[in-house]
Amino acid sequence: MAHIVAGDGFSALQERGEFDMDQARFAGGVASRAGGFGRRAALKATAGLAISAAALARVPFAGAQVAGDQVPLVITDPSRVPTAFKEAPVLAAQVASGKLPAVTERIGQEPLVLQPTREVGRYGGTWRAGFTGPADNQNIQRISHDHLLYWDASVTEVVPNVAKSWEVRDDGKTIAFTLRRGMRWSDGAPFTADDIVFWYQDMYLNDELNPSKAAFLAINGKQGIVEKIDDVTVAFKFESEYYGFVEEVACLGAGGHFTSGLNAMGLYAPAHYLKQFHPKYTSADEVDKKAKDAKFDNWVLHFKNRNNAQLNVDVPVVTAWKITSPINTPVLALERNPYYWVVDTSGNQLPYIDKIQMTLAENLEVLNLRAIAAEYDFQVRHIDLAKVPVFKENEARGNYSVRFWLWQHGTDAGFFINQDFNADAEVRKWLTSKDFRNALSMGMDRDQLNEAFWLGLGDPGNAAPGPGSAFYLGPDSRRINAVLDVAKANALLDAAGLTKRDAQGFRERLDGKGRLQIEVTTVGAAFVNWTGIAQMVSEQWGKNLGIKAVVTEVERSLMTTRLANNELQIRVWSNDGTDNPFTYPFHGLAYSDASAMGPMSGKWWQSGGKLGTKPEGDLLKQLELLNEGKSKPADQRIAYGKQILQLLVDNNWVIGTVGVSPALLGVAIIGNNFGNVPDLVTGSTPGQTPGNARPEQFFLKA
Repeated sequence: MAHIVAGDGFSALQERGEFDMDQARFAGGVASRAGGFGRRAALKATAGLAISAAALARVPFAGAQVAGDQVPLVITDPSRVPTAFKEAPVLAAQVASGKLPAVTERIGQEPLVLQPTREVGRYGGTWRAGFTGPADNQNIQRISHDHLLYWDASVTEVVPNVAKSWEVRDDGKTIAFTLRRGMRWSDGAPFTADDIVFWYQDMYLNDELNPSKAAFLAINGKQGIVEKIDDVTVAFKFESEYYGFVEEVACLGAGGHFTSGLNAMGLYAPAHYLKQFHPKYTSADEVDKKAKDAKFDNWVLHFKNRNNAQLNVDVPVVTAWKITSPINTPVLALERNPYYWVVDTSGNQLPYIDKIQMTLAENLEVLNLRAIAAEYDFQVRHIDLAKVPVFKENEARGNYSVRFWLWQHGTDAGFFINQDFNADAEVRKWLTSKDFRNALSMGMDRDQLNEAFWLGLGDPGNAAPGPGSAFYLGPDSRRINAVLDVAKANALLDAAGLTKRDAQGFRERLDGKGRLQIEVTTVGAAFVNWTGIAQMVSEQWGKNLGIKAVVTEVERSLMTTRLANNELQIRVWSNDGTDNPFTYPFHGLAYSDASAMGPMSGKWWQSGGKLGTKPEGDLLKQLELLNEGKSKPADQRIAYGKQILQLLVDNNWVIGTVGVSPALLGVAIIGNNFGNVPDLVTGSTPGQTPGNARPEQFFLKA
């Protein structure tokens, strides 16, 4: 067993006899590797740490919000805007000493007003959480939502955020954003339309900084343009109708400066700070010298580093908290932004919490053990569903509560079949065969997977979304080509010509080169045990179909590189975001070079046909439907989205296993001292959960 480094929380609990680490490790391991035991056997094997199935069933699940739920609300009624404002004591002291201007000057004339989940919070304290290293940037990005527009708590309606308002003009060809008068960056500099124009003209259009233009800023293959109207108004203009751009702006794909600044996206950037690193505004010699002094090969790499708020603590932000210790250190630390432009309905400047401290966990086992030992105040990312019995057993001792937030995407562990793979003609023949993919799908025993890795709490099925999605395809839609049928699967493989088997019973290639072998790539430190799931599926395929699959776990960045280079055959990942294919199409369409179902097709689409390989058939039809749907108002877009998802299901480009569950990012550990976390939260990648729960209004009760 790997060495576990425990913090003080473990020691304290162990000294009081309230926490048995060996027992917890055993329970977690049994639950995550239950295999043929099934859920009941897994719970039984955890002995005293397990809870009954009935007790587990009482833990509330959540899909979309329902009437009467308590959730944070963005208030747009002018009559409810406070007329007097207050601030955190730590900031009041700085105002008194002359280090900061008054709160009314810092929040601007038009702050966003947020109604807290349950009550006006208490100022102060440090929110303790965990993260897994520099690649875990989404951990803090989901908390620090800074999109121009954002989603409400249920991720069904777009609401104002950094932008005060928006207007669709010219029959959908122009989207104009009005910014907040008097809003400021975290260093006190004004936030204006010039920050959007700088991003567009000097970052986005700069081929050195951004050689591949974003698909979200294009419609019908043509990029939009950005024009400044006045200091607080900017227009995004397109040659064709693009009503869907409003939702794009609210999502992860476009993001904001903190979310997407590390890759030159983000729609705006702090021009007053970044101009010193840009050769258009500072001499090329000086810019190059700065890059060299900072040990970067060129100004482009240096500029991107300076714009990355997770690595550069000096870059100004507009988020609720600003990083003070970067993400490549053992403790990711943040403190409140004194210029944050959001207030509660009583006029208190948010956030309530002074600081966030995320402590590096060497692996997910350590992170979960720390959560069990109550070392975190609130943690939803990386919490392992398999350890729910242990979490429940330690709930009272740890003074925390377990909540389940249900996600509506189709599968937490999808087998993405690369339609562009071309390194082996024989393997390509089978990966691109619908009958072969359907046979693989029908050769899976999803019920066994559900019992072993989801504790029986998931919904076995294909990649179609659940009933909480506006794009739900209807009853039984999740069972299409996704029910165990060994006889039918083998008949499909036999009919395709794969009739010859070797001495071990595995099917042989048609080109005479021996056994047909396919490669499945997973990553470690994942939200779900993708490697364990893939290994069980590999065993099922071998036993049920005579198909040999080799599972290889690699480091995440290596997987990303191999994917973009079109080297992967099958990748295991979630298809999160496909509950709305328009707002996060990366896992349901061949949309970009990060699409595991067709990276070269995605590169072609992303580049407007300049790079990659043009997709054919239904892969192309999906993208055409996406493009056409984006040109329609939201209510007309539903039919297009359903067609897109139906093609995904019919073709089985992503073979689903189990989904519509809390497994991916939906097991929430909430300290009983931690206030204003909604009981029911809609899990969503486009909504950047838990960002849609509005962490700026969380607070520590004492």
